Amino acid sequence: MRKTLAQLALATAGALLATNAMAADISGAGATFPYPIYAKWADAYKTETNIGLNYQSIGSGGGIKQIKAKTVTFGASDKPLKPEELDEMGAIQWPMVMGGVVPVVNLPGIKPGEMKLDGKTLADIYLGKITKWNDKAIAKLNPDVKLPSTAILVAHRSDGSGTTFNFTYYLGAVSDGWRTKVGVDASVEWPVGIGGKGNEGVSATVTQTEGSIGYVEYAYALQNKMTYTDMINKDGKTVAPSAETFAAAAANADWSKTKNFYLILADQPGADSWPMTAATFIIMYKKPDNAADSLTALKFFDWSYKNGGKMAGELDYVPMPDSVVKLVEKAWVDNIKDGGKSIWN
Repeated sequence: MRKTLAQLALATAGALLATNAMAADISGAGATFPYPIYAKWADAYKTETNIGLNYQSIGSGGGIKQIKAKTVTFGASDKPLKPEELDEMGAIQWPMVMGGVVPVVNLPGIKPGEMKLDGKTLADIYLGKITKWNDKAIAKLNPDVKLPSTAILVAHRSDGSGTTFNFTYYLGAVSDGWRTKVGVDASVEWPVGIGGKGNEGVSATVTQTEGSIGYVEYAYALQNKMTYTDMINKDGKTVAPSAETFAAAAANADWSKTKNFYLILADQPGADSWPMTAATFIIMYKKPDNAADSLTALKFFDWSYKNGGKMAGELDYVPMPDSVVKLVEKAWVDNIKDGGKSIWN
């Protein structure tokens, strides 16, 4: 039977809708630090809009490489790119959410938050200067904790990582030895230890290895029921990792005075501030090759800002303040354009 023109039109429209639905999924790659919250937002967003997020949790270095290669619509990095690098790329970046990096240990009998460390001691462990858990420097900080004589196995990231950038930035701020011998970057020459890929890799190493220490995003520590340590902050106060202490560290951040939102939150002052607090960033091109894909991504980010705060808090991330969201969305209007016309309004 021959189809009528109306039937053909309906069939064609249906095929186009199916194609558009398939093409609508948002592609991104990068930081493992925010993966738990991006995954949670993506599930909720797909339920509401039927648009999915294809996010590759491969580390900040990988995300920067992929956005530079234009194989994804957006890159994600916990290490903010400097304004001059963004200008060279023709890209912009903005903070999406904030969280905390925490030391995690595998010591039988030690409960989460029962131990505490300070920055210098943590740096000396990663420099290989402190090699036993009952070292006098650790014991002095933990007089009421029964510390084993177990050798310390240091775990670190093997990939280019914004989590590493924020972790080494903090170590460099509190330790002259770290700053001069190792330095601050997304990838460094580690003096000691073994590497794992992503927050997942470091989590797995610490979970499986008695006597180990690593650093991961707080949500990974909670999800994997890992033993994290408290920290002594810049004001000399002992603080536990939480959304409240991350927010305290971010409270003095003035995003309005930054260029391209370049701001690092580690080692902030304040009695309640967690010392390894960090923002995680999205990177997109100002003149995208596919404006429709970029608009689809911006709609997801806008939805996440407006609807994702409660979900972020449930995972102990800190949502960006409304004042910062306004700055971000103004930056979208001013910078992301197709044929000279803003794609966001």
